[in-house]
Amino acid sequence: MNIYVGNLPFSVSDQDLETHFGEFGEVSSARVISDRDTGRSKGFGFVEMPNQAEGEEAIKQLNGREIDGRDIRVNEARPREDRPRRPRF
Repeated sequence: MNIYVGNLPFSVSDQDLETHFGEFGEVSSARVISDRDTGRSKGFGFVEMPNQAEGEEAIKQLNGREIDGRDIRVNEARPREDRPRRPRF
């Protein structure tokens, strides 16, 4: 199950995400998305959990939970859309 995590504090790391979701079961990957130019977090990330039931429980328990003063948003990730690449200048 691929899970979207939004409204993350900029201080949250991949390891922090893995720890929070690990409370509910096995985490196969956890990554915070960062800006490719600055390296700074974009405030969202993705967590993959191989067990559907554990993923659903994590979503239920973590959606709206406060982390470092921010209420995070957690839901099942939508499939990635094919979008044309923007030219970089």
